[in-house]
Amino acid sequence: MRTLTKLDAPSRATNDLDDATTRVREEQQGRIKGDGPLARQADARKTEPAISHGGAGSASAHESAVKHVTGRAAYIDDIAAPADTLHLALGLSPVAHGRLTRLDLDKVRALPDVVDVVAFADVPGHTDIGPVFPGDPIFVEDEISYAGQVLFAVAAESHRAAREAVRAAIVEIDERPASLDPVAAAERSEFVRPTHVQQSGDWERSLATAAHVIEGEQFVGGQEHFYLEGQACLVQPTEDEGVVVHTSNQHPSETQKLVAEVLGIPFHAVTVEVRRMGGGFGGKETQASPWACIAALVARRTGRTTRLRLPRAEDMRVTGKRHPFHNRYRLGIDEAGVLQGGELTLIGDCGYSPDLSDAIVDRAMFHADNAYSLGEARVTGHRARTHTASNTAFRGFGGPQGMMVIEAALDDIARRIGEDPLTVRKRNLYRPGRETTHYGQTVEQLGLLHELIERLEASSDYWVRRDAITAFNAASPVIRKGLALTPVKFGISFTAKHLNQAGALLHVYTDGSVQINHGGTEMGQGLHTKICQVVARELSLDLDTVRITATRTDKVPNTSPTAASSGADLNGMAARDACLKLKARLFDFAAEEYDLDREGMRLEAGHLVAGVGESQRRIPWGELLQAAYLGRVSLSEKGFYATPLIHYDRVTGRGRPFYYFAHGAAVAEVSVDTLTGEYQVDRVDILHDVGDSLNPAIDLGQVEGGFIQGMGWLTSEELKWNEAGRLISDGPATYKIPTYGDLPPVFNVELLQGHPNSMASIYRSKAVGEPPFMLGISVWSALRDALASLADYREAPRLDTPATPERVLLAAEAARSRHDPRPLEKEST
Repeated sequence: MRTLTKLDAPSRATNDLDDATTRVREEQQGRIKGDGPLARQADARKTEPAISHGGAGSASAHESAVKHVTGRAAYIDDIAAPADTLHLALGLSPVAHGRLTRLDLDKVRALPDVVDVVAFADVPGHTDIGPVFPGDPIFVEDEISYAGQVLFAVAAESHRAAREAVRAAIVEIDERPASLDPVAAAERSEFVRPTHVQQSGDWERSLATAAHVIEGEQFVGGQEHFYLEGQACLVQPTEDEGVVVHTSNQHPSETQKLVAEVLGIPFHAVTVEVRRMGGGFGGKETQASPWACIAALVARRTGRTTRLRLPRAEDMRVTGKRHPFHNRYRLGIDEAGVLQGGELTLIGDCGYSPDLSDAIVDRAMFHADNAYSLGEARVTGHRARTHTASNTAFRGFGGPQGMMVIEAALDDIARRIGEDPLTVRKRNLYRPGRETTHYGQTVEQLGLLHELIERLEASSDYWVRRDAITAFNAASPVIRKGLALTPVKFGISFTAKHLNQAGALLHVYTDGSVQINHGGTEMGQGLHTKICQVVARELSLDLDTVRITATRTDKVPNTSPTAASSGADLNGMAARDACLKLKARLFDFAAEEYDLDREGMRLEAGHLVAGVGESQRRIPWGELLQAAYLGRVSLSEKGFYATPLIHYDRVTGRGRPFYYFAHGAAVAEVSVDTLTGEYQVDRVDILHDVGDSLNPAIDLGQVEGGFIQGMGWLTSEELKWNEAGRLISDGPATYKIPTYGDLPPVFNVELLQGHPNSMASIYRSKAVGEPPFMLGISVWSALRDALASLADYREAPRLDTPATPERVLLAAEAARSRHDPRPLEKEST
């Protein structure tokens, strides 16, 4: 996005809107209580939680915060390696589809400094490293499926030598036409996985009897993960047949499995370690494994430590993105715009292989309702195969793409019946009598979302601003304002039931210090901090007493990926389980050792406390541990947790795939130059539900960051391929993520208070990783609102995403030509 005006020099349009807002406020005094957004913003700053060093529930600083800002946090490229470490470079396919007819690597092997060259025939074990379903060869054997697919790898004494050696390969390919259109692929039944259907009631009857039927379609673009640290790993051979893999990776156990299978060795011979990632967002859930497998193959063949790091352009070409979606809807409504039912069709562009697409399209289907009761509806999800990199997990995991279809439909309904989109949204929220989703799960805490929206509606002065914006747009021929409030209802749990489990390993030392290890990985989201806080709270210790260690497959085995917003829920409960078991053992020992009453015994402020009043006994934590050690009591414990209640039957399309729902809502206001398509986001207000927050400081950061990333997906981040299927937006010069200048000048973010999770999550908190991402939909909806003003709010123009200035301009021209075909000149400023 590009701003229309400098923040310190308000435009005429901004001043006019301020005047209009003042007039409307004077006319409507008493309609909404409160003393204005600026005063509330100042009050919010006063009441923001101060950073402390306490247990779960306090706003403690990120455990690596100082290391991050001072540059001392070690990432993969910072790991010290032996002087003879090898460096890898990849030979990639230049075409999107074809057959490899010749691969001559003799000249590559003969080059100075080249130590090894590996291709398909050199793999001793499995050659297919598909994470769930087959279809992902580690190297091309003959069939080429996308531009950037790996043909071979070169190991050399330096990174430069390896990259230069790649060019000496002789590669001959019989190029074939590439399939790049997922809609056409779906029409030809070219799918990576079977189509899935969810249905509730007689959707055809609901359409036939509805007062109105609305239809529409939309294209929702993909998104590049664009993490700060790209795909990287360092693999060290061990003295036996194994390897130690240091990797920037969200799923160490899966990488352990795939490396072992590629090498043809037992799982126990592979140790995978992850201390931290420089960002993940889902891009390192499955697609960090291939590079570890290739590096491990070379490390075992040569007996030397091997490093692989993908340059940014290669990283973007060879890895998958957020799935682009083509959505269609045909819905029946009554005279008030309330949904009666209908059908929604989602076509996910999966790329060339399944990867995680089955579950991603499933989640898009689960969230095609967002916060609204669809009535009697059918939701169909197709998994289209195209000749691009296999698309993969990205924050929200298909949920955002699914929500877009119903949010577009509700905007269209509002224009059809001539009411404000917020009014229509509120009428369609899940409510008593309409609390069951199209896949059969009952939505609990129904009042929470209604209350959240009403509070945000009031605190953001939605209706005052709506009237002011309507008046402003009526007098402004070029600059148009838009306003939208959109909610989020996001299901929390892996939809693959077996992944909803976690383990933890707790060590307590005789000096009183505590070490915790768990199966989750840290990618900057503060998971390690929250786990340390859980342990500190359970053991009643200062947070500085607890130390986290790197995630390792030889400490906690068989772990699930850190994804689905489940990291704190699963691993927090596992860590708590370990603490509870250890506490029980210590209490049993103390009762016997010190002749204390076991009933009511507790840990409090670094002491074991037993009894009450004058008979109360307080034993320091360190003294207790020394005594327990001398008494031969184990001071180590493992914990485990499995999420209860969840289930889903794919045959019937019914079940309870989510343990609970997290909620939120955002109000976005935008200004659009309808002659250029340029726009800016003027103000954003967010109220988000995190239950009883584990760490308000971290959670606020997650909400802010998630919103901005979601806004970028829907506005500026455009992926472009040429006609041959080669990605051409492969760097920051051609792919635009939001920057500091894109932050709204007024950005009010608040966590909902007083609504603990109704389910038995860790301390009644709620997940916060993915749900805020979908709050960015409010910006897209606000852009549509601004464009609708060009048609006197009688229709909502189609606006595919990302809503770049070019797309906004085309939509503005289309809306204006239908409403008023006369040309318009730029207004003077």
